[in-house]
Amino acid sequence: MQKNSPMKEDKREDEVVMKKDNESVSISREEYEELLKARDERKEWQELAARIKADYENARKRLEREKEEFIRFAQYNVLKDLLSVVDDFERARSAAVETQDIESLVKGLDMIGKDLQSLLKRYGVEEIDAHGRKFDPELHEAMLQEETEDAEPFTVLEVLQKGYKMHDKVLRPVRVKVSVAASEEEAGEK
Repeated sequence: MQKNSPMKEDKREDEVVMKKDNESVSISREEYEELLKARDERKEWQELAARIKADYENARKRLEREKEEFIRFAQYNVLKDLLSVVDDFERARSAAVETQDIESLVKGLDMIGKDLQSLLKRYGVEEIDAHGRKFDPELHEAMLQEETEDAEPFTVLEVLQKGYKMHDKVLRPVRVKVSVAASEEEAGEK
């Protein structure tokens, strides 16, 4: 019999008698061999389960580390590309100080603005079109209201601050002035 068996055995040619705590069980040699085989298989399955559990834990920890690293470096390319815009601003400022040429400064700032818009577009950032559209609380933030008969109620009359979205997710809502229906008193006065 193998180690760690809780029972003692008496071997006979065609049967095995197992004894434990003054109790005995008699089984055939074939049944005994099947029990040993089942015990060995159970041990193999337990070891396999332990390995699978350890592999799962290692994979979970690895994925967590990779996720943290991805988040930490996700902005890397964007920030790297923004550095060229910062460089352009510094050059434009230096040139403006040296030459005192406002027209050249405005042209330079326009070029930098176009480069910045192009960079934002490359990363999937788009301006939210709002003027003249129906107010949408998912995209717009109402800052002011104006009573008017010239537009349907809840129409965006003016964009106070541009809003942007990235791949259909709002980065910043558009701050707007929204029309409201003219009160009855004002409508009667006109």
